[in-house]
Amino acid sequence: MKDVIKTLVRQEIKKILGENEDLIKELVENTLLPELRAAVRESVHKALEDMTERTTEPAGNPPTDKPDVPQVDREARNPERGNRQSAIDNRQSTLGRYLYCIADSSEAVSLGDIGIEENEVYGIPYDDLCAIVHNCPARPYESKNQEIVKEWVIAHQKVVDAAWERFGTVIPIGFDTIVQGSAAVDPEENMKNWLKDDYDNLKAKMEKIRDRAEYGVQLFWDRKIMAEKISDESPEIRELNEEIKSKPKGIAYMYRQKLEGLLRKEIEDRADRYFKEFYAKITPHADDIRVEKTKKTEDEEKQMLLNLSCLLTEDGSKKLGEELEQIDALEGFSVRYTGPWPPYTFV
Repeated sequence: MKDVIKTLVRQEIKKILGENEDLIKELVENTLLPELRAAVRESVHKALEDMTERTTEPAGNPPTDKPDVPQVDREARNPERGNRQSAIDNRQSTLGRYLYCIADSSEAVSLGDIGIEENEVYGIPYDDLCAIVHNCPARPYESKNQEIVKEWVIAHQKVVDAAWERFGTVIPIGFDTIVQGSAAVDPEENMKNWLKDDYDNLKAKMEKIRDRAEYGVQLFWDRKIMAEKISDESPEIRELNEEIKSKPKGIAYMYRQKLEGLLRKEIEDRADRYFKEFYAKITPHADDIRVEKTKKTEDEEKQMLLNLSCLLTEDGSKKLGEELEQIDALEGFSVRYTGPWPPYTFV
């Protein structure tokens, strides 16, 4: 009896496949293959990104003379182990200069004890540029405690903000950039040498960002609202919806798969169209724009469509804000506009 049932099921499946060969072929070509290719591309892209993050170092950083860094226990910097080892002597504590930013100033000024771990922050001038630093051992700021690392990063950002507010224009430097000294070269002298050697490049960057700030623009859309809108507007999708109602369950399932593939493609086409449209509206207000990677949101229906870093003047930021208000008012769209920030992205 079991064999008879198996035979009948096979015959029925063959019959369904034979009757719907063209539909199945279309589903495979238009839905399954594109999804497979997209998944492969995404996996390759992620693998390449991971490799790049592991092997690429920021260009244009000041010299570090790594061979001369003393071999000292890095965890001594961890407050959990007594903040800093009391055994570190004065000579060792001045072998490095932690660099926060380059200011548009010639002042050898002190900003007070506002640095990481409440270190005194001060300026090392060269000509009309000034490196904003604190004295430190010549080793990285590292800890297994992520809360401690977070505190260091926040302190770094606050110093850059304070320098930006005081001097008007600063070139922000990434967290944990340390210029080292050696037995032959004092770290302060090493810092001045770097400012001298890279002076033209630093001045060009300073002029690019003068009287400008960085702003973040993130545009979102509601996929559910968009899907409903597309379903109402597309004759092909409306026709498929009507056909599904008259089909047996097995055939209706395949038609629904075709419908989902068609809807997905239409959503992707709309996303691409809206990206170009909104990007074109934003571009005239910015002196420079960087397209950042979109991020996932907690709300599955709310999808980030556009993620930009913009370099703007004060007037440009106001005009862009007005443009973004109009986009935010559109049905199914929302905008997040942040800033002003020191222009990390553009230096």
